Amino acid sequence: MNSRERITRILAGEKADRCGFWLGNPHPDSWAGLHDYFGTSTEEELRLLLKDDFRWICPWNAYQHPEGKPVFDMQRPGKTLSEGGVFADTINIDEVESFNWPQPEYLDFTGYKETLENAGDFYRAGGLWSPFFHEACDIFGMENYFLKMYTHPEVVHAVTQHLIDYYLAANRLCFEECGDLIDGFFFGNDFGSQHDILVSPALFTEFIYPYFRKLTELGKEYHKQIILHSCGSIFRVMNDLIALGVDAFHPLQAKAADMDADTLKQHFSGKVAFIGAIDTQDLLVNGSPDDVIKEVNRIKSVLGPSVVISPSHEALLPDVPPRNIEAMAKAVAGK
Repeated sequence: MNSRERITRILAGEKADRCGFWLGNPHPDSWAGLHDYFGTSTEEELRLLLKDDFRWICPWNAYQHPEGKPVFDMQRPGKTLSEGGVFADTINIDEVESFNWPQPEYLDFTGYKETLENAGDFYRAGGLWSPFFHEACDIFGMENYFLKMYTHPEVVHAVTQHLIDYYLAANRLCFEECGDLIDGFFFGNDFGSQHDILVSPALFTEFIYPYFRKLTELGKEYHKQIILHSCGSIFRVMNDLIALGVDAFHPLQAKAADMDADTLKQHFSGKVAFIGAIDTQDLLVNGSPDDVIKEVNRIKSVLGPSVVISPSHEALLPDVPPRNIEAMAKAVAGK
């Protein structure tokens, strides 16, 4: 069984020869230390050495505006979460409608398709990242976004509809051009904090689910498995997200409330697959290789067989010792 077959079966809730493994997407500052430790020189060389089953291939550079403009011109003066963007003070839908929204006609998937074609027998998670929730936060400013759900819901809906319209059109073009080269539609919206979801279930129902459903339905239309990335504790809405079409959750932030493996098994076993669960807040940073091996084996026994072992945040930082990554990979392989 090759890696592509293995992960496809795991995410479908079917029997595979072993659990899966994904190194994640290490932070750029981490690669030099990883290559030095493992004696590798390229990302793919390291993934092959660790028997990584999963390739996240996202068309980050597909949007090619003739004037070099970004996909969304947020017009934010700073990078803090509360920093207001272009619609921070907007109370009129006309301002939303007159905004220069991105045009799918500027998308070019030629290079992306070539990358997918050369990916080998590995699971290909792709499609546009489609973080409409994040971008609504940026375009309003997070605090403004949440407040406007109460004060100006029509403005929030109008902005979200434009965001989702772009992602629907862009992903449709992507799936039409790349076809079966993409196995899973992998997209991300961080809906949780360390303790709970960021907005109430009622606000999820009004402002998130209708748009989220459009993305999952598009993925299903093109026969893609649906993988949701969401950091934080999303326990309270996981059943709803499963009902909306999610096949696998990533990254299972292990120290967040109710996101531990035992709780997830108790409530969601047999309903969905899991990717992640190996704690990056403490274990992978401060634990020994033996600690990591013990935890990987525990996660395999709790969440298996529908689990892809991976860090509980994919962007591994330089403070994670490479020896612990090695231990994680070896434990997956049963060594």
